Amino acid sequence: MTIIPMRDLKDTVAVEKHCQEAGGPVFVTKNGYGRLVVMDIEYYEKTLGKLYEAQLVNDGLKDIEQNNITDGATVKARLSAKYGL
Repeated sequence: MTIIPMRDLKDTVAVEKHCQEAGGPVFVTKNGYGRLVVMDIEYYEKTLGKLYEAQLVNDGLKDIEQNNITDGATVKARLSAKYGL
């Protein structure tokens, strides 16, 4: 984890370097307290992808809990009928 003071944001090249080297977010503090998080766009996109996948898994688990499921044979029959497979 990389932590830098707010005044270091003036040197954008150094902040970018911190983001690349950290391989994750860089936390920016002001008066000793966390204020901002700066991260590389690739890390940001990867993190958003993981959050999206986790949400899909949670949605699937909710479907199972609510018995909102269909067995594979039924799905296959419906697809075959609809698309002539």
